[in-house]
Amino acid sequence: MKIPAELKYTQDHEWVRVEGDTAIIGVTDFAQGELGDVVFVEIETEGEHLGKGDTFGTVEAVKTVSDLFMPVGGQVVEVNPALADEPELVNKDPYNAGWMIKITLADPLELGELLSADDYRKMIEA
Repeated sequence: MKIPAELKYTQDHEWVRVEGDTAIIGVTDFAQGELGDVVFVEIETEGEHLGKGDTFGTVEAVKTVSDLFMPVGGQVVEVNPALADEPELVNKDPYNAGWMIKITLADPLELGELLSADDYRKMIEA
């Protein structure tokens, strides 16, 4: 299972990659494995400003539907267009091609509240 060291993580199994004042958000390799085959991703929050913990969309797998939560607050500036036709990218490449949204960070200090890769690994192995 991949847990890239350069990313930040949530207890809800989202990851965050920061590039300047933009954060790219997706679900972890662990989460996609638990979900199973992803068949649909619904994100209708583009343009909205959401707070930390708010729901930004849902991911539907063969056996379940799960909410997606904002790891940090910000404005959703882009939704991954590839997921409309290829939701399985979440399974195949969760940290790159399977990213879900890009946001403009509202408060970069919130990043300090997220888990490091080591802390995330400890959480899922507990």
